[in-house]
Amino acid sequence: MATENVKQVVPVPEGLSASLDGATLSIQGAKGTVTRSFLHPKIQLSVTSEGVELLAPKFTRFEKKMMNTFVAHIKNMFKGASVGHHYKLKICSGHFPMNVSLKGNTLEVKNFIGEAVPRTMTFKEGVTVKLNGDMIDVEGIDKEKTSQAAASIEKLTRRNGFDRRIFQDGIYIVDKDGKHV
Repeated sequence: MATENVKQVVPVPEGLSASLDGATLSIQGAKGTVTRSFLHPKIQLSVTSEGVELLAPKFTRFEKKMMNTFVAHIKNMFKGASVGHHYKLKICSGHFPMNVSLKGNTLEVKNFIGEAVPRTMTFKEGVTVKLNGDMIDVEGIDKEKTSQAAASIEKLTRRNGFDRRIFQDGIYIVDKDGKHV
């Protein structure tokens, strides 16, 4: 059953500012500016003195799902602009000594399971990667770019057809944005 004119307000935390240009929301904070497009034909976005306001003239369960998704994205933007997103990965090599190096925005894994050709990957703009011994730190203000970079690093050392419980060489995510995995 549809409800008429449902409004949800997400308050903007202190130290952050929000602006709207068409359907693109920009959040400015201490770490930088995060922008994202919120396009949906039945949900309107506006920035008021109360915060970021979402309005659905006709509210069904589909609009409810999208509105709650938009609220989650906006909260992630607030966190990214204020404190940022942080992922930690651990380098695990048992039999063959794996060598991981970082050159600019390119990560290179040499001698993974004895391979002669190194595995490489590049990172998107806005993601910072640091190498600390056997740990890799991935930081950024955009949650999607940061988490995708961490997942791509983990996928770089994946071996198809082998059980990870037995063949444990690789790079694995151990901390997802403050949550230990």
